[in-house]
Amino acid sequence: MVQAWYMDKSADDPRRPHRGEPARPVDLEQLRGLGVLYWKLDADKYENDPELEKIRKERNYSWMDIITICKDKLPNYEEKIKMFYEEHLHLDDEIRYILDGSGYFDVRDKEDRWIRIFMEKGDMITLPAGIYHRFTLDEKNYVKAMRLFVGDPVWTAYNRPADHFEARGQYLEFLAQTA
Repeated sequence: MVQAWYMDKSADDPRRPHRGEPARPVDLEQLRGLGVLYWKLDADKYENDPELEKIRKERNYSWMDIITICKDKLPNYEEKIKMFYEEHLHLDDEIRYILDGSGYFDVRDKEDRWIRIFMEKGDMITLPAGIYHRFTLDEKNYVKAMRLFVGDPVWTAYNRPADHFEARGQYLEFLAQTA
């Protein structure tokens, strides 16, 4: 099952766990309240997984590719890692399925506090359009992930502040309804 927790305020290496003291775990219900969806799948059979196909069909995840994030495989690695870790939002959902390796997605809660979500092989997550978030590798410095989209991919990230976008307004309305 997914591991998530409230982060400490340390500016130390972002690849470390940054668990707050005392520990404050976050469960799936709290993540769903933020619009974050999660599945645990068998990453060893992603190419022919009926469960993945069912999710893709139900949610209309029609486009996909695979990205490997490590120094040897990702051009402009250092620049990309910094960019992924900048707090930002997208105008569409961000869907990632971890096929190998591990890393962290950080999302903001309703009070603007960081929640860290540890993602490892078999974890699939959907972050809703308009949620402020960021991504970083963990100390293993490696992840292979499937990126999924509804329709054609849109790679644009809007760094905070980006509250003027309709997707952000719709997300805030969603949060108000779940309060």
